[in-house]
Amino acid sequence: ILSAQTEAPFYEEWWFLLVIALSSLILILLVVFALVLHGQSKKYKNCGAGKTISNMEESVTLDNGGFTALELNSRHLNI
Repeated sequence: ILSAQTEAPFYEEWWFLLVIALSSLILILLVVFALVLHGQSKKYKNCGAGKTISNMEESVTLDNGGFTALELNSRHLNI
């Protein structure tokens, strides 16, 4: 009976504090991920279908209907 009273409560154990810390980290990452997705969807909702997208990665187009493609297989290298 005395040993049960001298033990620390479970919420002061190292494993419980670790579980709480990891759970908090996962919750914070989920909130940040949800906010990023919400911002991305708002950005693309404001951008209409006929408007040009201002990002440099997405504004690169070729003469094949607006899609970039890897043409490594179609090129014949002369060595």
